[in-house]
Formats: sequence, C-alpha cells, structure tokens
Amino acid sequence: MDRTERFYKIEALIRSRGCISFANLLEALEVSPATLKRDLAYLRERLDAPIEYDAGENGYRFGQQWRGGKHELPGVWFNEAELHALLTMQQMLAGLDEQGVVGRHLQPMFDKITGMLGVDAAEADELRRRVRLIGTARRRMASEAFETVGSAVVKRRRLAIRYRKKKTGESSEREVSPQRLVHHRHAWYLDAWCHASDGYRRFALDGIESAALLDAEARAVPLAELEGELDQGYGIFAGGTPREAELVFSAETAAWVSREEWHPAQRSEFLPDGRWRLCLPYVDDTELLMDLLRHAGQVEVVAPQPLREAFAQRLRQAVASL
Repeated sequence: MDRTERFYKIEALIRSRGCISFANLLEALEVSPATLKRDLAYLRERLDAPIEYDAGENGYRFGQQWRGGKHELPGVWFNEAELHALLTMQQMLAGLDEQGVVGRHLQPMFDKITGMLGVDAAEADELRRRVRLIGTARRRMASEAFETVGSAVVKRRRLAIRYRKKKTGESSEREVSPQRLVHHRHAWYLDAWCHASDGYRRFALDGIESAALLDAEARAVPLAELEGELDQGYGIFAGGTPREAELVFSAETAAWVSREEWHPAQRSEFLPDGRWRLCLPYVDDTELLMDLLRHAGQVEVVAPQPLREAFAQRLRQAVASL
C-alpha cells in the first residue's frame, strides 16, 4: 500500500468508525508506528485535514464541525514522482505564458503542490530551475486581450474585436463567436466564426488590438465541423482545398525525421534503400516550405509539381544570397 492509498484508508477508517485508536490504524495499514505518525502529521499540517486526537476515546477522529457528517480529505492525491512531474509542467506553462497571464491564476494550485512535497520556497525554486525551456521568435500579446478572449471561449460569449492583418496592416472591426484557443510555435491564435465574413477564421492574438466581451451568446458549431474546416492544412494555415505533398528524405536523416509527426493525417514508409517517404496534406505551402528548408540537401519534394518548383525557387534564392 503506497502513501496515497494509506491516506484514503485513514480517511475511510475514521469516517466509518467515528474514532479509531492508533493501534487499530497500525493493524489496518500494516505500517510502522513512525510511518503512521508521519502520515497523520502530513495530513494535518500539509493538507489541512481536520483530524484530531481524542484523549477521552484514546483515538483519532474528525474535528467537531465534521462529526456526524460526510468528510472527504482535501486535494487530489499524488505520489512524489507525480508532484515532481507537476512542477515540471509548471515550468512548461511558464514557457508558454511568458507574461504570466495564466500562471497567476494557477499559482495557488502550484503553491499547494509545493506544500505537498514538504519543501520550502527556496527548495521549490531550486527544483523548478532544474527545467529549462529554450524558445525563439516568441510573439508578445496584450494580457488583457488574452484574458478577454479566454473568458469568451469558456463562457461561450461573442466578442467585438479590432483586428490588424499582418500582410496589409489594415485594421477592421469584427464580431466573432470564439470556438477555441490554439497555441502554435510560440504564438496564440483564436479559432472563431466571423459574423462579418460569415465563415470560420483563425485570428492571431497578437493581431487583436482590442477585445470586448458581448452579452450575446456565441454561435454554437459542432467541433467536428470546426476541425474539418481549420485542421486540414499544414501547421497554422487553414481554409481551402487540401493538397497532398509527397516527400522523400535521405537515409542519413530518415532515422530522425521518421520519429517526428508532421501532420496527424500523414502516411509514411521506409523505402528499400533506407530512405523515408512521407505524404501529408497541406493547404498553404508557406509553413511547409519553411520546414523543408531545414532539411535542404536531405529531402526531395516529389509532388505536387507546384510545391516542387516553389521549393527549388527557395533554394535558388538562398544560394543567390550567399
């Protein structure tokens, strides 16, 4: 029986018997007296469990406010390895949430996790410093816009936004029905139904200059329909008719590239000579070409011909710039 199971068992024994002696707890849990003392101390001091020692009954019971009622010990139970993993996830969240927009709301939970580990603030900070995330080309956004958009997604409310297009720099006022938030390559996006254009659109959050929550309910759309419209392309680019790219990677790089997922709907196989063939859908070739350039000299674009020509043109431009 691990510590988590013992916590549940202690709670169940006290609830069922009202008051239980130390000896009876030892017998039921089959642990040493020192271990049981540590468990009881941890439950009371770290998890605020209202367990008291009743000298008159010579046993442990819940506090007066819980007697005769149903009590569940607080929190979700984790073992030490799981708690360490959660602290690692905290660092990953911090990497996605550079401005602390989400993190400050979750900080009380992480403080509780630190307490469950039984370490002080300095030790917890040292644990967090053992995880480092390296990222480049992060795109900053206004925290107010993120919180407003996030609230609209959760509350299923419409938004009035002012959005600036990156290619033209033009700004426009739009009313949208938010559907989901998307994080891709260090940037956040909002998938929404745009009432102005009467269709699905993907908005970069750093392009939202202002956002106001409206009273009107968001238009309800099936998630499968949203995914079918916006998830068919490669990377963040969506909308339009998907095409299929056929790529062949050299044997030298195949061992590594074959472990990567380029697209959920990709098909792949190893060729007899050790090369790796990858077929995947794309709508816009912009992001796909960027990724292919990382493997210049190690990948052949077999089809379609327009993608093959565009890749060759990028390579010629790269050589010409030397």
